[in-house]
Amino acid sequence: QVQLVESGGGLVQAGGSLRLSCAASGRTFSTYAMGWFRQAPGKEREFVAVISWTGGSTYYADSVKGRFTISRDNGKNAVYLQMDSLKPEDTAVYYCAARRGWSSYYRCSRDDEYDSWGQGTQVTVSS
Repeated sequence: QVQLVESGGGLVQAGGSLRLSCAASGRTFSTYAMGWFRQAPGKEREFVAVISWTGGSTYYADSVKGRFTISRDNGKNAVYLQMDSLKPEDTAVYYCAARRGWSSYYRCSRDDEYDSWGQGTQVTVSS
C-alpha cells in the first residue's frame, strides 16, 4: 500500500480553477493507477478521474470531462487534478486513491477497486 495526502482544496467562485495535489509515499508508487473521487454532503462517493501508472491512459466521469485534467509525476510521487470551469455542483470532499493495475472504465470507477485512500480535501464552489 501507499500513503496518500491531498492538498490544494479551498473556496472558489463558479467559473474559477483549482489544482489538487496528492503526495504519495512508498517506493512502488509508479506501479499504481491513481484515481480521484469526491463526496458531496448527503451523497455517495463518486468517481472523478483515474490515470494509469505510466500516465498514458485516463478515464473521466462524464460530469467533469472537458473541465478536469488528471496528471501524475512519478519522479515526485504525485498526482494532480486540474479543475477548470468549476461549478457549484463540484462542491465536495475530494479523495485521492491508489489501485494496482489498469482495467476497464467500469472497474477503475469503482471505489472498492482501490487499496489506499487519502484523508480528503474540501473544495467549495460558490455561485
